[in-house]
Amino acid sequence: MRLLNLLHRPVLPVAILASLLATQSRAQNAATAAEMATAANRLLQSLDPDQRARAVFAMDAAERLDWHFIPRERLGLPLKDMRPEQAPLAHALLATALSHRGHLQAATIMSLEAILKEMEKGTGPVRDPAAYFVSIFGEPNPHHPWAWRVEGHHLSINMVVAGKDGISATPSFFGSNPARVPAGPREGLRALGEEEDLGRALVHSLSEAQLRTAIVAETAPRDVILDPSQSARPLEPLGLPASQMDGPQRDRLRAIIRQYLYRYRAEVADAAWKRIDATGWDKVHFAWAGGIEPGQGHYYRVQGATFVLEYDDTQNNANHIHSVWRDLQDDFGVDLLKRHYAEGGH
Repeated sequence: MRLLNLLHRPVLPVAILASLLATQSRAQNAATAAEMATAANRLLQSLDPDQRARAVFAMDAAERLDWHFIPRERLGLPLKDMRPEQAPLAHALLATALSHRGHLQAATIMSLEAILKEMEKGTGPVRDPAAYFVSIFGEPNPHHPWAWRVEGHHLSINMVVAGKDGISATPSFFGSNPARVPAGPREGLRALGEEEDLGRALVHSLSEAQLRTAIVAETAPRDVILDPSQSARPLEPLGLPASQMDGPQRDRLRAIIRQYLYRYRAEVADAAWKRIDATGWDKVHFAWAGGIEPGQGHYYRVQGATFVLEYDDTQNNANHIHSVWRDLQDDFGVDLLKRHYAEGGH
């Protein structure tokens, strides 16, 4: 009887179903935005006036677009200049953007600074696991646009928050040096191991004919192409399109994309994933450069109509990873803010 009831339940018209899903999405966006605003305000309330002056910028400040992943001095308030009770509040803000896996990766990347300090023995740049800077742009508010960033060596998290209208999470950069810790108590640690393994698994699954299309250069570039000096833009769609992959290969391609997007909490990543679905998987290309065996310098790129993912491991004898997710329409929340104001935002 229950099965019969389900079979005879009226099916919602597509337009009504779409409206219900949109309402649900906006409610989830609003809840996430409120959580981020709460975390940011708790941190700000703990700061003294001097700290607050360093941490807070206008929403339209040029600093918001000045991102990087090298070990340089930055504006903003670093963890090292926070009191013991303040640093956990900064990490709590970071946790509102990331999934559990993404937060673990970010914390591990920060911790590698201590390993680099030991490996370099004072011959390189200053290495400090607390040299990660928090910057707040505008007023953290669950209803009006504002932004925040957590950034330091090999980590750049750039969030734009526009209440129920959505949240932008790019540019997004995660790096790892060393990619694999060579010795010591943490020998074998790989902060971004899945990013490497998923890309190599896909390239190893390709036929000889597919490899001739997918491998675009014998030597990998020294770094990602869309570095901070470059605005988000489509790169030449080199490589093998998803339309020329079989089912398991397309699954591996999707797994790579999920690895990058779902570093972030599901409410943020789902929106980007749906945009890829909407624009079509046949437009997604996978390109590889360099060697295909472990220890060889290599690079891969996944590009679709709305995004570019890049991964590069060539420096320090191919033991130094850079990986980036750029949104071709919404880097720094450009499209999100445009929609917000077009719909009556102030």
